[in-house]
Amino acid sequence: MTFDEHGISPNKYNPHAWIINNPEIGEGTWIGAFTVIDGIGGLRIGRCCNISCGVHIITHSTVKRCVTEREYNEVEKSETVVEDYVFIGEHSTILIGVHIGHHSIIAAGTVITEGTVIPPYSLVAGVPGRIVRNIESEIEKWKNEKQNL
Repeated sequence: MTFDEHGISPNKYNPHAWIINNPEIGEGTWIGAFTVIDGIGGLRIGRCCNISCGVHIITHSTVKRCVTEREYNEVEKSETVVEDYVFIGEHSTILIGVHIGHHSIIAAGTVITEGTVIPPYSLVAGVPGRIVRNIESEIEKWKNEKQNL
């Protein structure tokens, strides 16, 4: 693998994003600058997602290994899934083993904690991330507004 002068491997999404270990990324997905996409534990990102600048999607953890003075000598890994048409706002963090349902919005600065399952059509915000509401009717309204223009 080749790296640029900043240690970032080349990718087709953004020259300033760090994409590790060949995660599965769906067609039409956009990835912003200064984003870390960690595929070490397995990562599937669906079609037509927007991953804003500064987002971190993490699929492995060395916490137990570190704090046990390496007596727990494993790197924990867990697949993360981001379904189709998901928007992840700037500087959000998605930790290991998360599953985000299609057509969801993750607000800027949100932290989705390990193992969280987000249903489709969810608006999620906060630290830790909490479901604010279902947005299915709003999305349908937005689609209808576009058709009436």
